[in-house]
Amino acid sequence: MRILKREPMLWRLRVETEDDLWTLARLARKGMDIGMLGERRDQTTGGEEGGRAKAAERKKMWIRLSIESTDYQSFSEILRIHGIITEAQLDVGSHHTHNISILDEIELTSHIPFKNTDTTLLQQAIDSSNQVQVALAVIENDEIILFYVTPRGLKESTTWTMRGGGKRVDVKSSSGVASNFRAKVIKELTESLGEETPLVLCGPGHARDTLLQELRQSGQTRFMTSVSTSMSGRSGANEVLREGLAGNLLEQYAITKEITLLEQAWTRLSTKGAVAYGQQELLKALSEGAIEIALISADLLRDEEAKIGNITWAKWAEGLEDIGAELVQCSTDHDSGQQLLGMGGAIALLRYNM
Repeated sequence: MRILKREPMLWRLRVETEDDLWTLARLARKGMDIGMLGERRDQTTGGEEGGRAKAAERKKMWIRLSIESTDYQSFSEILRIHGIITEAQLDVGSHHTHNISILDEIELTSHIPFKNTDTTLLQQAIDSSNQVQVALAVIENDEIILFYVTPRGLKESTTWTMRGGGKRVDVKSSSGVASNFRAKVIKELTESLGEETPLVLCGPGHARDTLLQELRQSGQTRFMTSVSTSMSGRSGANEVLREGLAGNLLEQYAITKEITLLEQAWTRLSTKGAVAYGQQELLKALSEGAIEIALISADLLRDEEAKIGNITWAKWAEGLEDIGAELVQCSTDHDSGQQLLGMGGAIALLRYNM
């Protein structure tokens, strides 16, 4: 994310990555305004021409909306923001949808100064723009799945497989087929990855080491490493993140910090350690100043309908600063984030057992 203009109640931003769309989907919400260049049909230019209907002309203009709702699917290339037009050359008061994509510039306006939670999330998006995207391939003898590790999630990209239609190939008895399969993967990997994109190969067997050797023989000079996992598929990719198997390659990623802290929480839960979850425990922990780190779903934190006790989660989170506690806004686009949702969307690491 790039900041073009920043005032207490107005941010002008340029979207630079899909993760920026994720961030903007959390920042832009009902009660705010968003403006950007868009198109509307000018009905005054329609009518009859030469005996045939003439379509209304589409005009490009600056359109500001009072936000009603947002629509964004993780890792998609479009963020849709729906609202009522408050500023435009025509159709003020009508419904409109801004379709926001990478490289678009938007102006987000709040009627009160932006909250600290929003400022923090924006800063994380700015910081992550300098991080190199890492590719992670989970290797089996007859299937290879490519993922991209983003600051906010694990994005599945391409699957190569020798399984499926027709008679299944016995890889062990047909080294030629396996060799051709790996050659095809290497060719398509080379074409799809940037020259400097680091590549982590993982999996439970030795197929990953064979592929690494052939990648190097093919002339690949990017950073590549092979790590062993106990599982295959998406579970194997999550294991790399959860166990820190990629070394310091991913340690600066927001997703890595989230998963590490959440894993600490699950460990403390299983050992009756210093951890709190559930509304009553979290309210008590805050009132006693026992919270060290609070992990909350970024969506729950902005849900005005969701309450803890009789206040919103955002209001509750304001008390964390008073006791010197850290707030971590979590994505749910990885397995640990989904576990967090199963715990109600929030959990806290405590300074001591209550």
